[in-house]
This record gives sequence, C-alpha cells and structure tokens, in this order.
Amino acid sequence: MNHLLSIEELSKDLIWKLIDHAATLKHERNAGTHEHKPLQDQTWAMIFTKASTRTRVSFEVGIRELGGSVMFLSSNDIQLGRGEPIKDTARVMGRMVHGAIIRTFAQQDVLDFAEYSGIPTINALTDDAHPCQILADLLTIRERLGTWENKKIAFVGDGFNNMSRSWMWAAKQLNFHLAIAAPSECLPTTQYIERLESANVSLHTDPIEAVKDADVINTDVWLSMGQEDQAEKEAQFDNYQVNAELLTHAHPNHIVLHCLPAYRGKEITDEVLEDFADVIFQQAENRLHAQKSILSKLATYKSDSL
Repeated sequence: MNHLLSIEELSKDLIWKLIDHAATLKHERNAGTHEHKPLQDQTWAMIFTKASTRTRVSFEVGIRELGGSVMFLSSNDIQLGRGEPIKDTARVMGRMVHGAIIRTFAQQDVLDFAEYSGIPTINALTDDAHPCQILADLLTIRERLGTWENKKIAFVGDGFNNMSRSWMWAAKQLNFHLAIAAPSECLPTTQYIERLESANVSLHTDPIEAVKDADVINTDVWLSMGQEDQAEKEAQFDNYQVNAELLTHAHPNHIVLHCLPAYRGKEITDEVLEDFADVIFQQAENRLHAQKSILSKLATYKSDSL
C-alpha cells in the first residue's frame, strides 16, 4: 500500500488490517501507552480546496501524535488556486514533504498527484470517494455490533455520491449486504453497478424497503459540497429523511450513522440525531484512529523515482 485513493483499491485483508490497527491505536491513546512515532522527522502537507472540520482536525492531531509535522494549504495559499497544473504542484511538493493529504473535488487530481509526486498520497475526500470515512465507519460498526459480516447496512439519500460509492466498494470487499435508497435519478448507473460485478448491493426507490431489518442505517447530506444551489435535486429527497417512523422498519438493535455535518430537519431529524448522538460522535472520533492507522501504514513509502 503506497497510497490511499479509494476503497475500491483496497483488498479485504488490507481493510481488516487497517481497522485492527486503528482499534489498537485507539486503545493505546485512551490508555496513554502509545509511544511509537512512525512519522518522526517527517513533514506532511494537507492540500484542501474544500472546507472541513473533522477531516482537518483529525489529520492534524493524528500526524502530530505520530511524531510528524504538518502544514495546511488551502487553494488560496498555493499556485493551484491560480491554475497551476496538479502535476507541477506534485513534482515540487514531492521533493520537499514526505506525504500529502488532499481534499478536493476531482478524483483525477488525487490520482495525478500520487502519480507525479512520488510520495504517499491520501484521499481525504473527493466527489467520487471518501475512503477515510468508510474505514472510520467500519471501525464504529465493529465496536457497536461486533462485526459487519452478515449485517445489512442501509444507505438513505443520494445513492451516487462519494459516500454511497465508497460503501458499494466496501460491500464488494467485505461480507455484508448494502441496500441503497434514493430517487431513481440519484441511483448508481448501470455501468457503475456492472463494475461491482457480484457485490451484495441492492438498489431501492422505497426507503422502507431498504431499511427493512437493517442493522445500520446510514445517511449523508442530500447535496454534496458544491451542489448547494441545486434546489431541484434537493426537492427529490422529501421522502428520504431518516426519522423515527422510518426506523421502526429496521432491526430492533440498529444503529444510525451520519458522517457529518448534518442538516437537521432535512436528511435526518433532530430527534434521531440526538437519540444516536453517542454513536454518531463516536463515528466522528474514529476518523482520528482510522487515519492514524493509514498514516502509519504509509509512513515508510518513498518512490524510487525521486
């Protein structure tokens, strides 16, 4: 593993190892016993063209706890904001820093940075994928339910955003059933489903059908960052709110996840979010531990081309 670019590129074995290590790091942090510093004497760059709370805080804390130094660069801080090609930025930074964490719009930008920089590159969110969040969510499910194997996970909302896409690839690699509920216009394309081959993914326009007997009910904002002006898209989701009535159809011991930030009263009610606040904010905390696991795994990689 030289980069973390998407869940699609991870094997089942590697996902398990990353989550196992995240659980170990979490235990050590809580016990005050963690002493290993795999990022000692390293400097990592965080390049963000999308605003963030949880991603920025968790990565900055994680890098420092692993012994490294971190610099935060918004698009206004560097020449990307003035149109410099990503491959030129990558070639420069690859000669100065030890790794990069990128939160941006286009998945291709992250792929190009990884190719041209020669340093470990982490996708901290693009329009196509959100791998760090999925690893944190899987850790949360294991802590709460013991395992994700043979569980039913429902995703209610935009069925073709970065979260639902990443969940589909997790379902392909791991042994659980993913049921996606979304308006027909917001379900994955036939071509995308064909890429998943035999993944245990079912698509629904009826949220009740998707949530029926589900162990985990997962949702996200209806409009991803950059889509805030698409009122006509948001209007399609009126029947896709995670609320108390919808949850009556889930497994009796279900949990609710939300990657945050949440728009209470839209994709999730205030009542449901508060009822499941403990698990949702545990999920948010687990970003730190999952990302420390990723960083530890990537700490020793360096391209032979540099």
